[in-house]
Amino acid sequence: MKASHSAIARVLLLSSALLAAGCVPAPDSTPAPSPSPVQTDPAPTPAPPPAPTPDYENWIDAPATPGNWTYQADEGGTQALFSGQSGSMSNFTITCERNTRMIRMTRPGAAADRIVIRTETAASALPSANGQVSGPPRTSTVVAPKSPLLDAMALTKGRFAVETPGLPTLYLPAWAEVTRVIEDCR
Repeated sequence: MKASHSAIARVLLLSSALLAAGCVPAPDSTPAPSPSPVQTDPAPTPAPPPAPTPDYENWIDAPATPGNWTYQADEGGTQALFSGQSGSMSNFTITCERNTRMIRMTRPGAAADRIVIRTETAASALPSANGQVSGPPRTSTVVAPKSPLLDAMALTKGRFAVETPGLPTLYLPAWAEVTRVIEDCR
């Protein structure tokens, strides 16, 4: 009987091992969640290149620069200011400097060493200088008040062009404010 006790003991041992194995839960058949992807900012989209400036066979065919002239006077002289939007900085200024009796033409931005003025009957490349004591840089040129170029600007049919290398060309209307400042210096 000794053998049967040991056989029973083995059966009990084996059955308790199987019973213990049956109590262990079955492994989960669903895969472990993968870590969530790290959020990164998308690569910045490069700015589109500026639209090409169309070339015109004749500058007079180019569209006018949007804006208006205003006239103002102070103790230093008078000015005709061309601005694209009300209250914005002027795109072009014609000033009669009372102390020197000269006409100064100024536009914002640092540019090459000349400003070219084109009218229906005349064109002139004027030497220019960059500078501004305070505020943004400006490019300007000075013209004697008796210059025929000023008459051509005042009497042109409709408009004149201001070309400054490195800056966009302005196509400006020849309104009364321009003529008035020129006459103020004569």
